Amino acid sequence: MTPDVLVVIPAYNESASVGAVVAGLADAGLACVVVDDGSADATAATARAAGAPVLRLPVNLGVGGALRCGFRYAVEHGYRRVVQCDADGQHPPSEIRHLLEVQESTGAHLVVGSRFVDGAPAYDVGRARRIIMRALSGIVRRRTGTVLHDPTSGFRCIAQPLLGEFATSYPVHYLGDTFEAALVAARSGYRIVEAPVQMLPRQGGAASAGPLAAVRFIARSVVAALAGLTFRIRPLAETQP
Repeated sequence: MTPDVLVVIPAYNESASVGAVVAGLADAGLACVVVDDGSADATAATARAAGAPVLRLPVNLGVGGALRCGFRYAVEHGYRRVVQCDADGQHPPSEIRHLLEVQESTGAHLVVGSRFVDGAPAYDVGRARRIIMRALSGIVRRRTGTVLHDPTSGFRCIAQPLLGEFATSYPVHYLGDTFEAALVAARSGYRIVEAPVQMLPRQGGAASAGPLAAVRFIARSVVAALAGLTFRIRPLAETQP
C-alpha cells in the first residue's frame, strides 16, 4: 500500500465496470473509495462486494460533487494525495504509479494524465473534440501561462495543500472537475504538470453527458472562464504556515 494515497472513484450507474476497477486497484496495492453519485443500479453493492468502502449520495450531483465528497473523505482520513479515477475502466491502475512518481519528482500540486504529450500512446478523440480541447487549452495558457495539452482529462493526482482547497471548494458541473479546476488552480499559484498516460475505451455503462449537454456545458465553462466567474480557492501563498 501507498499509505498517503487514496484513489477516489466517482460512479454513476457503473455497476458493469466498477467491480473490476476496484479489484484492479487492490491488485496494485492502492486504497480507494467509491462515491456512488445517486446511482439507480447496483453500483454501490458491486463496489462493496469488490472490497471498496462506498460513500452514497442521495441524489445525482455530477462528477464534481462526487469528487468533492471523496476529497473531503480523503482529508478527514489523513491522506496527502488523491488520484481521480473513472469507474468505467478508462484509467488503468497500472498508470497510477506513474502519476504518483511524477508528482513526487516535481513536487506538483496537480498532475494531469495526458493523452497528447510525448510518451503517451496514440489516442483518437475525433476532429471536433480535438478543436474544442485546443480552445480550452488556449484559454488556460492565456489566462495563467500554464500549458495543458489535455485539459479535459479526469485522470489526475492532487496533492496537499491543493487537495484541502478542493475538499471545500469544487464545482459540480460538467467540465468543472477538469478544465475549470485546472484553470483555477493555476491562477491561484499551484504548480501543474502533465504526465503521459494510456487511456482505454469505456469498459461498460454510458457517458453521463450526451453530446448536446456536453456542448452546453462547454459553452458555459468558456463564458465563465472568460468572464472570471469560476469558483475560487485560496492562493498557494495563503496556505503556507
